[in-house]
Amino acid sequence: MAILSRAGLASTSIVNKLVHSHIRTNTTFSTDNSSIKSMMSQMMNLDKNSQIGSCMPLSLMRIGTLIHNIEIRPGQGGKLVRAAGTCEKILKEPTSKYCLIKLPSGVEKMIDSRCRATIGQVSNPGHATKKLRKAGQSRWLGRRPVVRGVAMNPIDHPHGGGEGKTHGGRSSVSPWGKPTKCGHKTGPLKRKKQILILFTLVTLLLYESASTQ
Repeated sequence: MAILSRAGLASTSIVNKLVHSHIRTNTTFSTDNSSIKSMMSQMMNLDKNSQIGSCMPLSLMRIGTLIHNIEIRPGQGGKLVRAAGTCEKILKEPTSKYCLIKLPSGVEKMIDSRCRATIGQVSNPGHATKKLRKAGQSRWLGRRPVVRGVAMNPIDHPHGGGEGKTHGGRSSVSPWGKPTKCGHKTGPLKRKKQILILFTLVTLLLYESASTQ
């Protein structure tokens, strides 16, 4: 404890010397003790919101702060803006329950103000502009080559075969025959499943009410 107290006294004396030397060189600065104390408090208590790498909830940040590694739900861990060289900006002051942020794609998203984020930009911004020297370097990164369907045989792809480049008289499809263009829905149709479940529940209720009568 004695060593720590001596270190604290030494640090305060050093700060006092620096402040007094600055006051002597600058004639326009007032020599009041209150100004010296305010300057010392500013030097000692730095704003965490201005330090790059600080992790804190969105509610403690200011508007216009550049952030990355953002949570979607409080306590879940960083999910958004984690790629090399990316960052996003806080568009509105996070005073309410939700905070408006702008993603690197330009999309504006509402995030819970209790979610945490890291201040600053992710390193290595030139990652996206890096050019590969040869095809083997792409394989080193785990990227396999992509072959066009029209360059395959008919047994391998619906677009294969024929003389020259032809789709076989049909629209663009996947290797398994599913449409891939013209606005066709390729994902799971959750809406139709929900409607089907509701329809079956209603029919069961109607059947039970009719049987009881």
